[in-house]
Order: sequence, then structure tokens, then C-alpha cells
Amino acid sequence: MTNRLSVALIKGDGIGIDVAEAAIAVANRAVAQVGLPEIHYDQILAGAGYFKDTGRDIEPGGEKRAGAADAIFLGAIGLPSVRHDDGTEISPHLRIRDIFGLYAGVRPVKAYPNAPQRLADPRAAGIDLVILRESTEGLFYSAAAHGRSDIRGDTEVRDTLRITRDISERLHRFAFRLATRRKERGKPGAVTCVDKANVFASMAFFRKIFDEIRPEFPDITTGYNYVDAQALDLVRKPWDFDVLVMENMFGDILSDLAGGLVGGMGMAACAEIGDHHGLFQPAHGSAPDIMGQNRANPLAAILSAALMLDYLSERASVPGYADAAALIETAVENGFADNRLRPMEFGGDMGTKAVVKEVLAGI
Repeated sequence: MTNRLSVALIKGDGIGIDVAEAAIAVANRAVAQVGLPEIHYDQILAGAGYFKDTGRDIEPGGEKRAGAADAIFLGAIGLPSVRHDDGTEISPHLRIRDIFGLYAGVRPVKAYPNAPQRLADPRAAGIDLVILRESTEGLFYSAAAHGRSDIRGDTEVRDTLRITRDISERLHRFAFRLATRRKERGKPGAVTCVDKANVFASMAFFRKIFDEIRPEFPDITTGYNYVDAQALDLVRKPWDFDVLVMENMFGDILSDLAGGLVGGMGMAACAEIGDHHGLFQPAHGSAPDIMGQNRANPLAAILSAALMLDYLSERASVPGYADAAALIETAVENGFADNRLRPMEFGGDMGTKAVVKEVLAGI
């Protein structure tokens, strides 16, 4: 008998609430379909709305409960109207990344049939790559949530970009293992190191560590690209890439650009994984202007739930959770192929509830 797993659930703000509920409904159906016990969800209050009401960005003991769960699922956090005194938004999720060492930000970028494709080239229909964004250091080491900025009165602010050997080694090995798994599933099995090694010593160090790890994975093809050239190549020839590994800020920017190639942020799933914890969330924002209006595209959250189930399969050594993840991914793929998924985000006629109903039917 498989033990019941637990997930810390942070719905957050705006449409985060809508899409988190959609994702959990779909995950529950997929888990039931493969005959596994229902997952226990421990809801934790956090976000800008909670901060506005309480002066705290997460409820007391919230981080500890999140760390005790088998995985963390997050809807979205942030409201433009609610900010700290320094002008930055509420972002407890950045602190959670830091606390639990969630260094591997996995951002799949996949084209679906009948979903918008922004590139005219017919090869755009085959876009299927992963942006692997280091998620705990880089320029985000100085994110306001960590209080590490060097603020010199009202005349100057200095933020530090930090690259460490420890995290970079783990990140690059994660990239190569990811490429190996993708190769086993028929993908190219290639890793491109994206950096700015021609200008910054930190980025030359990042590439040096990549080169040191590369011989451990002789079956994986490797390449290099400066981040500005990579931005150009994501528009010119994204079908040429498989796994792109990069620093935090670079990944933050390029993952949004890549998401735009395959429809928009409503399709942008995300996993943030460390050695002992995993957090899963759609990469889009909280869009409070459409909260509760049945207009949000829940597919990024739903696909993030599939990533979570895949992670739980490995963590708990229960293949059935990977089967449940595959059911979700297939339901989305087939739903688009048969033109049964038509989210409003893409000019379609289906709101949040209708999209969820269709995915559930596909499962």
C-alpha cells in the first residue's frame, strides 16, 4: 500500500487562487485514475493579500510546514497595489527558494497543435525545449526579499551577482541528467550553456564549471551561446535547442520570451527543484484584474501539477505518479490536437472551468 503523500498548497493572490484550484482538481483526478491514494493538501496562507491583512507575507510556521511536505504547489503571488516601503512587491516564494535550496528552475517550452504559434516558420510547430534557470543565486541573490542590496542613501544602489561552485556543479549535473532523460524519450539530448562569459568573470566561471562537468556525460551533445545571441536564436531557430542552462536573471527573461513563442504565459509551467524539496507553479503572474472571472488559462498550472506528480514519482519511488503525470500531459496534447481546448487567452471561447472540465474528460 502506497503511503499518502502531502503537498503544501499556497494559492496566493489573484488568479493564483483560480488556477491552483484547477490544477489540484486535475491532479486529484489523474491520481485516482491510476489507483493511487488521494494526496493530502496542507493549505498555507501567503502572498500580498495576506500581507495587506496581517503585515506578514506568510502565516506563522508556514515555511516549516512547506518544508515538511513532499512537495509545494504555488498558484501565484503578488499584487501591484501592495508593496513594501522600498517599492518592491511581496515575494515570500523567493525566500522559500532560498531556504530550501531550490536551485533548478525547470521551464518547459513546448508547442501544441492549434495553440498560437508566433513564428511563421513551419518548424515552430515542433518547438520542444527546456530552459533550466538557476533559481537561488545569480543576480537574484540580491533580490529585495533577501535584504542583500547595498543601498547608499538616495544616490546609488549596488546589487551583487553571485555564482558559486557548489550550486553551479549541482545545476549543470541536473541539466545533463535532464538531457539524458529526454534523450531516452526520443528528444535530442543536448545541453547548451547560456552565459556572458566574454564580459563577466562570474559567467566565465559558470562556463568553466560546465566544462568540468561535461565529461561525466559523454553521450550528451553540448554547445554554448552568449545570452544576447541566445535571445536572437530563440526567435530565429528555437527548434535547434533542447536543454538550455543559465544564470537566474537570464533564465527569468528568456523563459518569458520562449513562452511567448508557444502561446503565452498561460502555457508556462515551472518546477523549482533542489536536492530535498520541490516547488511547482505556473510561471505567470497573479493578473488580479481577471481574478474570479472564469477567464484565466489554467493550463500552465495544470502542466505544473504534472511536473509535480513526475517529481513525486521519483521522490516516493512510485511509478504510478509518473503515469498520472503522463495522463495529464496526454490530455492537454490531445485536447489541443482535437481543437477541444480553446482558452480565452488565445481568443477561444473556453474559460477556466471549461478548460478544466475538458482536461478532466481527457484523463
